[in-house]
Amino acid sequence: MEFIDPSLLAYCEAHSSEEDALLKKITRETQAKVLMPRMISGHLQGKMLELFVKMLNPKTVLEIGTYTGYSGICMARGLSKDGKLITLDINDELETMVRGFFEESGLSGQIDYRLGNALELIPELTGPFDLVFIDADKKNYANYYDLVIDKVSTGGIILADNVLWSGKILVDEGQKIDKDTQAILDFNTMIQQDPRVENALLPIRDGVMMARKI
Repeated sequence: MEFIDPSLLAYCEAHSSEEDALLKKITRETQAKVLMPRMISGHLQGKMLELFVKMLNPKTVLEIGTYTGYSGICMARGLSKDGKLITLDINDELETMVRGFFEESGLSGQIDYRLGNALELIPELTGPFDLVFIDADKKNYANYYDLVIDKVSTGGIILADNVLWSGKILVDEGQKIDKDTQAILDFNTMIQQDPRVENALLPIRDGVMMARKI
């Protein structure tokens, strides 16, 4: 998932605001207790998300894919006092851990953590959303986008993680493509061709697509 030399990544992290004790704890416990710990946002991306929120000053942020709460806490830290984060996840096995981290962050009052299928939960939300972060099952990226785009405020931002998909998006002619890779390829093309947004694909971590609603 990392596309730069590990020593360069370490330099970037060393010259980014330090990860605090809680975020380090979330990383340790995710690595020790949860399957596929590489899914965690991590230091560099987490700080980027926090700064994005501080720059945008959104009233409502929607996160699709809570996982163990790292990215959610980072974004909640960027909120103003009247801001709110709604975060959705389907994995109820992580609920106790995640709610514990949210409580420990001191931000649980601004975090609306909902469990269930996001395809069913999103239509129940009224919006508007000033920032949306998509980081869930890849096969439904396009579906999540379709469900949220009309609920995003003008000038609002949609961020989608893993859009470089460990480099698998670079496909040779005739190469067999797995379903998740094809879903990411289709999603990236859809965003590129959507006249409702202006976009940039950022080579951060595993790739972040940034789309601003016009």
